[in-house]
Amino acid sequence: MATWNSRGLRGSTLEELVNRTNEKYREQGLALIQKVPTPITPIKIDKEHRHITLAYFEQKSTVDYIGAVQGIPVCFDAKECDSDTFPLQNIHAHQVQFMEDFEKQEGIAFLILLFSHRNELYFLTYEQMRRFWDRAKEGGRKSFRHEELNPEYILVPHGGYLVPYLDGIQKVIDSME
Repeated sequence: MATWNSRGLRGSTLEELVNRTNEKYREQGLALIQKVPTPITPIKIDKEHRHITLAYFEQKSTVDYIGAVQGIPVCFDAKECDSDTFPLQNIHAHQVQFMEDFEKQEGIAFLILLFSHRNELYFLTYEQMRRFWDRAKEGGRKSFRHEELNPEYILVPHGGYLVPYLDGIQKVIDSME
């Protein structure tokens, strides 16, 4: 079983791990990936403490991250799951549509899943995610199980990369050739 945690990172969220990985990839000249901010409109602001206390989302966001890996456009979302069953309701229709459109433009779209109870990171290709999505839309399971996933896409941290998603991208590229 691949583990991603270390003494220094206990309690970190998947987003923090991805952000650290993105920074390291950028420093090494391997990729330039940015976190996509979610546009919000503040309603109430605590002026004394200088923070927003109530806001609403202006529009549906697309995916969490977008950028380029050595000239290849990539976009992905990061999701956490605390069991062996991942509910597809955690993926929104507008995200699936964005990822489909992105792949039509010759980009690579994917999800990074953290199965927190296993301490396991998984690279879910758009193609595989879409199969699960379509199955649910056709009246099948509204989730997928860990056992349905290809173990070749488990991400094993190495070389200081906490979420080495370039390994998954390489597998996608290799499968296209």
